[in-house]
Amino acid sequence: MLLTEEHVIGLAPDDASRKAGSALASPGKWVSKGANADALWGECQGSGSKPYQTQVDIVNVAFKCSCPSRKFPCKHGIGLMLLYARQKDAFTDNTPPAWVSEWLSKRAEKKVEKTDKPVDENAQAKRLLARQQKVADGITELMLWIKDIVRNGLLQIPEKGAAYWENMARRMVDAQAPGLAGMVRTLGETNFYSEGWQFSFLDQLLRIYLVIQGYTQSADLDELLQQELRALIGFTQNQEALKLQTGIKDSWLVLSKQTNEEENLVTERYWLYGQQSRQSALVLQFYVRNQTRPEVLITPGIALQGELVFFPSPTPLRAIIKYPVSNVSLPEVPGLEGWTQVTDTETTLFEQMPVRSERPYIVQQLTPVQHNLQWWLKDQEERLMPLKTGYSNIWKLLALSGGKPLNMALLGKEQQYEPLGAWHNGSYKLL
Repeated sequence: MLLTEEHVIGLAPDDASRKAGSALASPGKWVSKGANADALWGECQGSGSKPYQTQVDIVNVAFKCSCPSRKFPCKHGIGLMLLYARQKDAFTDNTPPAWVSEWLSKRAEKKVEKTDKPVDENAQAKRLLARQQKVADGITELMLWIKDIVRNGLLQIPEKGAAYWENMARRMVDAQAPGLAGMVRTLGETNFYSEGWQFSFLDQLLRIYLVIQGYTQSADLDELLQQELRALIGFTQNQEALKLQTGIKDSWLVLSKQTNEEENLVTERYWLYGQQSRQSALVLQFYVRNQTRPEVLITPGIALQGELVFFPSPTPLRAIIKYPVSNVSLPEVPGLEGWTQVTDTETTLFEQMPVRSERPYIVQQLTPVQHNLQWWLKDQEERLMPLKTGYSNIWKLLALSGGKPLNMALLGKEQQYEPLGAWHNGSYKLL
């Protein structure tokens, strides 16, 4: 994996580590340093008599340092990687010392042990049956809850407190259906003070109902649709088995990164687009703040040369990176010609999977315009599409556009989209 300054800065756990690490990105701070295809290493002189031993596994993205910091990576790791990104030629030592070789060997042994651990298929089958029963019980309760909402009408819904929604979401978590829990929480996040809230509320309620009905009657459905519904309920896919499958090799444009943190668990969402395949993709990475790091280093605004394997679905979107190769600058891609092609694509996807998430598109020559006190995106044929409600980067987009059309990367579905980035003067600008 190629390291750039942007990669390293993005890996810093906080601003303090970023600042302290930048101060250590100087050859004079390091007693020794070296690098090969597997790792970086160096000894940084601190306040004590013995220098801190810092090492980075650049293949599997791991860090270790003899300093007392609990941050991952610590300031020494940040400094070492920044120095390497800026002055690779200064890392002339290619033979790792014993303390680096031993660390890499132990990591390799643990990986083999984890891979070779036998699977108890009988126990696995029993756990699956037990979970399926829990999910079925939870769905029965959720259906009664939905019917009560419909039976009692929507008049009193805005008066429901947060506990009303959270209690049912937690019940779905207990039923081992986290996907349904998330959908219930989204239902409770409806803006009940906005005009026409009933439409978005009923739309989300209908989505939950469709997922439940599809899952409970999945025996009559296509295998890919069955797996998509299971994923929506919250069943996970074995990613190690998924990596054994053949994926799509392409230059994947990393259009945007969205980060969410809840109770120190960080979720990173990367929206990608295949330059040759024209395939949209969503890559998720999870890690615990200051304890673990993402499996793959990804920087928005670049192109990732590699192979992606998609999760089973009639409308594939979520994927994992199988073999990342290198990073290059983000090229400009033709994309779709206008809103007619976007809506045609959306119609086809909706026929295949009525309940689905938003996805990225690249659309040519769009201009932000205001009409009836609302912002829209106008294509070359004067067709308008409303910007997603609450889109916060409209002024940055207007500054880039200057009233002129731009090729844009968008995220959305059906009739609402938000720009992720735009090509301006030959380069991609994140929004």
